[in-house]
Amino acid sequence: MVILLKEKKIYGGSLITKDLADIVKAEDFVLNSEYLQTLMVVVPKLNAKDWLQRYSTFTSMVVPGSTQLITEEGEHALYSVTLFKKVIDEFKNIARENKFVVRDFVYDEESLKAGKSERDKLVAEKQRQYAPLIRWLKINFGEIFAAYIHVKALRVFVESVLRYGLPVNFQAALVEPSKGSQKKLRAELHKLYIHLDGSAAGPIDVGYHLELIDVGGLASVDVIGSERVLSIRILQAEFRFYRQEVD
Repeated sequence: MVILLKEKKIYGGSLITKDLADIVKAEDFVLNSEYLQTLMVVVPKLNAKDWLQRYSTFTSMVVPGSTQLITEEGEHALYSVTLFKKVIDEFKNIARENKFVVRDFVYDEESLKAGKSERDKLVAEKQRQYAPLIRWLKINFGEIFAAYIHVKALRVFVESVLRYGLPVNFQAALVEPSKGSQKKLRAELHKLYIHLDGSAAGPIDVGYHLELIDVGGLASVDVIGSERVLSIRILQAEFRFYRQEVD
């Protein structure tokens, strides 16, 4: 997981967050200068015209005509700008006020080589761990899902006891409706069992005795108790109700 998060941070995201090492080139920068430095600025495309007109006025020591479009991606564009090092902090503050993001990026050949080596290691490690992870998920998914369903069954039973009390003179059921049928199902249950609610002045939320599990497919019903069972069969978006005595 740590490897995947690192890789996502490096390769993913927008120009505001992603690594610029594979985007910029040495010729995009003023290098080895005692006084000048080139910054990379992320500009919203909608504000590109504003940037081109005003960037040189943010401070008094911006090199006129120094901005260059490096790349565009999504809703943003990456521009370079060259200025005196002594006014970098002031430039960053004014740029931020105008919704331009100055990236903290310094072009250094050695650092870029080390970063590329690290990325290559992450990719290799991801490929090494991917196949074992998939095998582990396939083996353990069934057990995890079965435990998940048992937790749901315990929850609906406990909540029923809390509502109706002891002894257990009620029937709890877990229902898996098809996608999109939850609202209709709740309305039908409301009509059937509104008499069980003492404050039935308006619609009731049947969630206290029905746990809807949206996993797709046909409905499955697990029964807890011994008096009566509400069986619900759902196919696509349709369902029907019937009562059945349980021995």
